Amino acid sequence: MTVFASLWMVDADAVTEADLQRYRGWLTPGEMARHQRFVRAQRQRQFIVGRILARAALARVLNVAPQDVRLEEQVGKAPKLVAPVVKGAAPGFSIAHSGRWAACAVSAQTALGLDIEMRDVTRDLAALAAQAFDVDEMAQWARIQALSGDERVDGFYRLWSEKEARFKLNDISGGHCVTLPHPELSVALCSAQPLTRPPQIEMVTLP
Repeated sequence: MTVFASLWMVDADAVTEADLQRYRGWLTPGEMARHQRFVRAQRQRQFIVGRILARAALARVLNVAPQDVRLEEQVGKAPKLVAPVVKGAAPGFSIAHSGRWAACAVSAQTALGLDIEMRDVTRDLAALAAQAFDVDEMAQWARIQALSGDERVDGFYRLWSEKEARFKLNDISGGHCVTLPHPELSVALCSAQPLTRPPQIEMVTLP
């Protein structure tokens, strides 16, 4: 069986305030409640842009208008597709954001977990690794620390973003993961089934 995924990305900072206001009308009450709990304006913007991007990506797979896609909040979990009603397995999708970027991966054939991370050279990577990585990941990090400069930073964020993508897939030790090139971001996409080929990152404009 062929298994494909699409990965869409948008510059959230480029979305106008007028469009943000329009998109608020697309959100469900649960989404609006969560949006209002965010304190920082950037986080509110990321949330709205990510949810609208997910609607646009799912709409392409389901052949409906983005406004007809409804997502339901789940405590401690990714949102759930509740409309339109899909016969059989619903499409897999995953939303991620970092800095000014928002991204969504979607597949008609398999569950997905996506993570994107801005590669920030000013952060204390060793402290972050000690806080977040398990024993096996720390062994990998020890090898990465032997690298120099950009290779060390790239290696850390690749390990970090893959860990997060596996978590979103709800499969910490399994899954099939690929990393995708981006000039600013570490991008990891994990899938329950192996992808026939890795997707290309598509820069899109919101509807």
